[in-house]
Amino acid sequence: MKTISSSLILLSIAAPLLAATYSQSDNIVGAGFLSAFNFEAIADPTHGRVNYVDANTAKSQNLTFTSSDTFIMRADHTTVLNPNGAGRNSVRIRSNKAYTTHVAVFNMRHMPQGCATWPAVWETNESNWPNGGEIDIVEGVNDQGTNVVTLHTSAGCTMPASRAETGASLQLDCDANVNGNAGCGVRLSPATSYGPTFNNNGGGWYAVERTTAFIRVWFWARNDGSVPADVKNGATSVNTDNWGTPSALFPNTSCDIASHFNQHNIIINLTLCGDFAGAVYGSSGCPSTCVDFVNNNPSSFTNSYFDFASLKVYT
Repeated sequence: MKTISSSLILLSIAAPLLAATYSQSDNIVGAGFLSAFNFEAIADPTHGRVNYVDANTAKSQNLTFTSSDTFIMRADHTTVLNPNGAGRNSVRIRSNKAYTTHVAVFNMRHMPQGCATWPAVWETNESNWPNGGEIDIVEGVNDQGTNVVTLHTSAGCTMPASRAETGASLQLDCDANVNGNAGCGVRLSPATSYGPTFNNNGGGWYAVERTTAFIRVWFWARNDGSVPADVKNGATSVNTDNWGTPSALFPNTSCDIASHFNQHNIIINLTLCGDFAGAVYGSSGCPSTCVDFVNNNPSSFTNSYFDFASLKVYT
């Protein structure tokens, strides 16, 4: 019995590293986004110059609309704002389901672009942040640079300086209380991973895999010859072992993922200015001040929208 027990222990330790095949649990396409997500009409926690609206307002103002294979969500691009009034109408949605071990594949044709924009695709437990962890899959501001994938946690989660990823590691301490909540980020190398270059190239696929052993994120541009067939075809099962070196790797070497990351909802939002885009606006080459730009230039947000072909979750 002792020998069998030891073997089982070894298998249980190895399992997260070996279990790379997942079955599709959620296939979210078109109007499916409206039933799979709820609209968070809340004050922006990051203090942006936005007014997050509810589902009915978003639909009536055409801030969200769908077709058989399209889900659009965007910021208002027609209204000059009262400087003493509410921010620009925008959308923030959160998945009804929460996930632990899983893979999520985002087939995205377009992301918000432009000065003052701060789009994000991420996962967290909002009610227990930062103790429940945060995974930023897509994030950037003011059309600056390439995508940065980042973890934010409570104290006691750090990353090794050298690891098997194609991106470039930034800060190694994931603690949200260090360096103004910079988190432990990885900057992706392809110019096509973010902003106007991503959009002009027809977008691409982002995928996140979370286990108790690691968190991995991949990006493939639309015309990338290395896009795995199961990703490109939206297969009913995926094998992440066949996906090659990830863009970003966060191992459990010195971060207990199970204790630092709760069940997570998927969140997609577009804010403007705020704690990040507003803080670096002056060095971004954008005109005026961030808030004045948002208030007075609605047509500048014509391209500030997400276009998702699908979101597929595998567990």
